Amino acid sequence: MKKLTYLILSAVFISSGIFAQEQTKPQGHTDQNKFRQMKDLLATPNESRTASGAPGHAYTQQQVDYIMNIRLDEDKNQIYGDEKITYHNNSKDYLEYLWVQLDQNMRAKDSKTPDINSESFNATFNGPQSFAKSNLKKPFDGGFNIEYVKNDDGSDLSHTINQTMMRINLPKPLAPGEIFKFQIKWWYNINDINVDGGRSGLETFPDGNNNYTIAQFYPRLCVYDNVEGWQNMQFWGRSEFALEFGDFEAKITVPADHVLEATGDLLNPKDVLTKEQLKRFEIAKKSFKDPVLIVTQEEAEVAEKGKSTKTKTWHFKADRVRDFAFASSRKYIWDAMAVDINGRSVMAISLYPKEGNPLWEEHSTRVVANTLEEYSKLTFDYPYSKAVSVHSERQGMEYPMICFNYGRPNPDGTYSERVKRGMIGVITHEIGHNFFPMIVNSDERQWTWMDEGLNSFVETLAELDYDPDFITGNLPKDIVPYMGGDQSYLSPIMSQGDYVYQFGPNAYTKPAAGLYMLRQTIMGPELFDYAFRTYSQRWMFKHPTPADFFRTMEDASAMDLDWFWRGWFYTTDYTDIGVKEVKQYYLTDKPTEQALEQAKRYNMNLDEYKDKLVYYAEAENGVVPADAKKASEFKFLTDFLESLPESLKSQVKEAPNYFYEVTFEKPGGLVMPIILELTYEDGTKERKTYPAQIWRYNEHEVKKVFRTDKAITSMVVDPDLETADVDTSNNSWPRETKSNFDEFKEKVKG
Repeated sequence: MKKLTYLILSAVFISSGIFAQEQTKPQGHTDQNKFRQMKDLLATPNESRTASGAPGHAYTQQQVDYIMNIRLDEDKNQIYGDEKITYHNNSKDYLEYLWVQLDQNMRAKDSKTPDINSESFNATFNGPQSFAKSNLKKPFDGGFNIEYVKNDDGSDLSHTINQTMMRINLPKPLAPGEIFKFQIKWWYNINDINVDGGRSGLETFPDGNNNYTIAQFYPRLCVYDNVEGWQNMQFWGRSEFALEFGDFEAKITVPADHVLEATGDLLNPKDVLTKEQLKRFEIAKKSFKDPVLIVTQEEAEVAEKGKSTKTKTWHFKADRVRDFAFASSRKYIWDAMAVDINGRSVMAISLYPKEGNPLWEEHSTRVVANTLEEYSKLTFDYPYSKAVSVHSERQGMEYPMICFNYGRPNPDGTYSERVKRGMIGVITHEIGHNFFPMIVNSDERQWTWMDEGLNSFVETLAELDYDPDFITGNLPKDIVPYMGGDQSYLSPIMSQGDYVYQFGPNAYTKPAAGLYMLRQTIMGPELFDYAFRTYSQRWMFKHPTPADFFRTMEDASAMDLDWFWRGWFYTTDYTDIGVKEVKQYYLTDKPTEQALEQAKRYNMNLDEYKDKLVYYAEAENGVVPADAKKASEFKFLTDFLESLPESLKSQVKEAPNYFYEVTFEKPGGLVMPIILELTYEDGTKERKTYPAQIWRYNEHEVKKVFRTDKAITSMVVDPDLETADVDTSNNSWPRETKSNFDEFKEKVKG
């Protein structure tokens, strides 16, 4: 009968369960766990790009070689050039056409760039200068004037220009392994960077002399990838360049009294340098401590008072570079020193007018040297023969072996700490670009962060090496105002740069801060540095993608970082982790209400265990009764410990006196490690870091129990602001009333 009753009851429960299931019909869902793998976001590995993040056995990339003749017309501020291009099809594809970048067409009369920007009319008032600039200024015509495009034999070559792109219509498809040679002749008006803006151009000084920092000045081949095809997005002025490696030879004709530097090695120094300059440069090659002046300020001041009608031709050759740039002026002071890169000498060089001194003479070349040293430690030995920093009033732009940098003192030579720090920062950053993307050659047009963000991260470490107190602006705490801002104006890092609202924080600071956090807080320097170096060396002189970086960092470290890449790079979620609740307990020999309820539930007579049990009682408002026993005062506990074999006694610590249950909350969308600092009643501190995986089962709150011999008086989550926590008002126990972010907002309002 009992069995029958059991079966009947079981049937009722089963049918009730089915009925309830039919009523509720819970819906299925996709995996939304923060720790799910990223296979849905990354390209499928293949023979070109492996699942480890390394180039595959079928990886290929194109090569483009250039032979150029360039002439700078100082009177007209025009540049003329002809180039012979050899295109190597190393892919396994037949190419019907080639794409060429015409970046200067962004400034052409018919450019669409001004048309894509919204503008409002200022109907209040304007000063004459502002009014003239807004309403009277004629558009600058700085686009390419293409005189011809010809085959190698001199015959006309079919081509089509679409804004900043030119399609070369090949006579027949270019087969795998074949090369195609053609020629382009062109000229354009050089823009004034202080009037028309731009990454390159000229600056005119009050004395009438010009400083020419020239780049993007020649038609350049686009990248062809055998997986992703042509990178031929239009150049709108922001997202930079994707380029192929090749060998360059350039002859540059400028006024005879100009000093010139460029990408590559100077092949004819005796033709363009004086005997004294040659002698000084030989001395500089042996000076590893201080820069040596090749052209002094006194000599530059004499040169800038004249204007030669003669010309000189400087001849440069550069192998295995992705681009070419040069700088030329009669105003340049020139200094140089040698840098030891793992037993090999590399020249650190600076060019600057007297307007840059004394700041540039004191710091520029030394910063170049420091940057080469520090980047080489973190990536690979710098492979080129030199790195050049050129001074320009309002620039910060990079090219292989040469870059243009701002940082100008006041006319009387004084300068603020802010100007000094800005100059050191921009030189470090632009010289650092020699590594990313000039060698680790990512697609800047598509993934700005892969060069700017990675470079800003290594820049931070190099700046702190140059000056341990340097304010880098790239630490996790520095990105808090951005990440805690209006979501309408935020984009994930994995966004194409042309439509990003806040370009600087998105492409520079947030990736740099994230990688700094990854190195210092999540992985540790040892694991991070090995993986980062592996990525850098795997993709030297190649074209990596984001997936290659993400996969290599995991492959070389044995750390699953999908949760970090997904949250930090693919979302605009923010960090907010805090202490929700702290409960303190103490030991007692009197049964608590909880103990009595549990004993009743299990039909247990607690009197039978009198003097054999201790109970945990919650302290009311954190106050432990004065008559509460310490653990060592419970005799049966001490008797138990004494009864242990000698081999086990050494493994048992003394019984704790204090017990705390801490509930951590996570209002923010990002998962991060919990970094907790405890302060005890005697003033000592202890720090504990829990991996981000602590949130894997419950991303909203988790609990931890602390058993201590000393009372805890306070605790702080993320005490050193390592995780970019946007609201620190919940980070402390006892609770503080104002967050760092609130203070920041108040300062901004003020």
